[in-house]
Amino acid sequence: MINKLVKKIEDLSAPIVVGLDPMLEYVPEHILQKAYREKGENIEGATEAIWQYNKGIIDATYDIIPAVKPQIAMYEQFGIEGLKVFKKTVDYCKEKDLVVIGDVKRGDIGSTSAAYATGHLGKVTIGGKYFRGFDEDFITVNPYLGSDGVKPFIDVCKEEQKGLFILVKTSNPSSGEFQDQLIEGKPLYELVGKKVAEWGELHMGSSYSYIGAVVGATYPEMGRILRRLMPKTYILVPGYGAQGGKAEDLVHYFNKDGLGAIVNSSRGIIAAYKMKGYEKFGPKAYADASRQAVIDMREDIKQAWVAAKR
Repeated sequence: MINKLVKKIEDLSAPIVVGLDPMLEYVPEHILQKAYREKGENIEGATEAIWQYNKGIIDATYDIIPAVKPQIAMYEQFGIEGLKVFKKTVDYCKEKDLVVIGDVKRGDIGSTSAAYATGHLGKVTIGGKYFRGFDEDFITVNPYLGSDGVKPFIDVCKEEQKGLFILVKTSNPSSGEFQDQLIEGKPLYELVGKKVAEWGELHMGSSYSYIGAVVGATYPEMGRILRRLMPKTYILVPGYGAQGGKAEDLVHYFNKDGLGAIVNSSRGIIAAYKMKGYEKFGPKAYADASRQAVIDMREDIKQAWVAAKR
């Protein structure tokens, strides 16, 4: 799956992943009201609105992006009905040949990690037949429990030819409370990065490992260091746009081949119609605004890369 992701990034010249992190306040009123008329002003109506909202964005962008990243918490808040929409979203994206990165941030002791891995990446056997759960292509994983919490995920990935993005240096302001602490003179995030590179050797694609890393766009100097420590690791970069990360901050996350990183934008794309510069689209054309935001982001990253190479 890492080979497919890299090829799609190359073919589209778009190292971009769209974060499908819907909130009810992002959903245009005409979609909400239609869903409420059909399903009621309740959880079923709200999740139907989110599904229709997601579908519109996917339909408008699938041909210009390589991947999507649905954040499961935005669906879990609606309980079982929300998880049904998460699954429908995953399946629909795969029908459109998009690579799906499930942002689930799982991580636990061995047997529990194995169950999480099975539910999100693998399959269960019932009555002699195989059945798949959520069936993403990649998921995000928290490595805090160490190797015995991560290797069950890698085992399933090797069996299914799927992958992981492991949290190394996250984009949130308080990440340094733990991640920047020094251990024998090195910050913890560097030690985690080295471990991710080591785990990556267990499951290699053609040029890059199936085992990637999450490194926030809001810490570019740390990104530069981690890029050197993890040369064969694909880096998922959150924090661009609404969280403050700029395109010029991202160039060090890429290798000299122009590959090695994929940049996430969530509300900056899915709620673009609400943002400065895209108001002209209006709520009815929210999906068109999302498409334009992808095009603008692609150009922004490209121009930053060209400027850095001068």
